[in-house]
Amino acid sequence: MGRTPQGATTFGLAGLFSGRTRRRLADPHTPSTLSAASAMSYWNLLSLTLPVFSLIAIGVGVRRVGWVEDAAEASLIRLVVNLLMPCLIFESIVGNAAMHTLGNILLPPLVGFSFTAVGLGVALYVARRLRLGDRPSERTFALTAGLANYGYLPLPIMAAMFGPQSQGILLVHNVGVEGAVWTLGVLVLSGLSLRQGWKKLLNPVVLTMFVAVPLNLSGLVSYVPTLATDIIHALARCMIPLGLLMTGVNLAQYIREPKLLFSPRVLVGASVLRLGVLPLLMLCGARWLPCPIELKRVLVVQAAMPSAVIPIIIARHYGGVPLTAVQIVLGTTLVSVFTCPLWIRAGLVWVGI
Repeated sequence: MGRTPQGATTFGLAGLFSGRTRRRLADPHTPSTLSAASAMSYWNLLSLTLPVFSLIAIGVGVRRVGWVEDAAEASLIRLVVNLLMPCLIFESIVGNAAMHTLGNILLPPLVGFSFTAVGLGVALYVARRLRLGDRPSERTFALTAGLANYGYLPLPIMAAMFGPQSQGILLVHNVGVEGAVWTLGVLVLSGLSLRQGWKKLLNPVVLTMFVAVPLNLSGLVSYVPTLATDIIHALARCMIPLGLLMTGVNLAQYIREPKLLFSPRVLVGASVLRLGVLPLLMLCGARWLPCPIELKRVLVVQAAMPSAVIPIIIARHYGGVPLTAVQIVLGTTLVSVFTCPLWIRAGLVWVGI
């Protein structure tokens, strides 16, 4: 295809933090993994996340000044979910050399799918015990608290700590996460059984994975026209910035009433679950599962992540409660500024990598 599958992601994620931070943290002469983890201070982490939230803030501003209206918001969200996201996933899979071997094809996606499924199940159980008032709120809590950020934050952190090549195994792992999100996650959010909701699984993201994986394995990638790959590449590069902007556009309606953003039951429950219980489960997997060291590093970094941003868009698109997702994303992300470096350091020491 003429491009590495990380091209779009590097533009949108790893490129968000400063070159100085990249050079210092990803120095190939770094004596050990633990010293790299120690270099990831709170200010380093903040420097990685600020550009992400700056784009969200710009989205809020765009909505507040009226540049994006209600009808346009719904249309743009559909564009992100149904077109741009499939393009990013396609480019991350097709042409990815890491997915040419059976072990890298099966194990990382299986691990990603499994831990995401466990997270969703535990979060759904907790949501029902919290009695949030209605089923849509509970289901939105389950999806948002159960899903760790697997793109916007871990990709640049992995690149900073272990070098850009470490992003490949994370992207392969994320294939399984995407599969869980767009199958189990959609069913959890919609409240439908597999028999009732199977049609929702036939969405552009899942269909893209079913096309991209065999295409990559078969070696037919070279027959994909350059024009097609150029178009997909261009659209994939739009996914992350536009997705973040639309997240901010969606947040704008809630920021007008700051009191709505604070729900003690939701914030405490989600923070304890996402930043306390689930990290322990993932670190246990990293310690005892027979995984290569690269995948163990992915699990350690993933364990430290706050809730993913994408449930805000998914909740809006599939009938959830976006406000609940917003509360969890903002709350866990704020807390993770303090907990993320601690979990990464503790995880690397405990797992022994």
